[in-house]
Amino acid sequence: MTTADTDVASVFDDAVRMQQSALEQMAAGDIRDAAEKAWCAAKRATDALLFARTGEEPHRSSETGAGLRELASREPGARSLRARYYERQGTLHGECFYIGLCEPVEETEALIRETADYIEGARLLAGA
Repeated sequence: MTTADTDVASVFDDAVRMQQSALEQMAAGDIRDAAEKAWCAAKRATDALLFARTGEEPHRSSETGAGLRELASREPGARSLRARYYERQGTLHGECFYIGLCEPVEETEALIRETADYIEGARLLAGA
């Protein structure tokens, strides 16, 4: 395993930890914090995917989004991930966390839970 592989794995591990924290916050009844943590988990998983593909880890959301759009333009398998990334950014990060619009809560909770599948999808595309 190379140093880059270790670093990619640690970024994926960070995504998993953020997702676990999101589920804990959701169980505690803090939907807004859970939404933000799930968004962070999706961003970190996408960072890891891009890091695996390019050798460089994006740090800002704008870099992550641009990298994912570029990847999706070349690889049809990444298109679904791109749509799911932006759904999380808009709904979990923008609407629920920042504005407090988390209704319907059942839908927001489902999006939070399904972030685990997002992480696995990114991991598969990364070949990790």
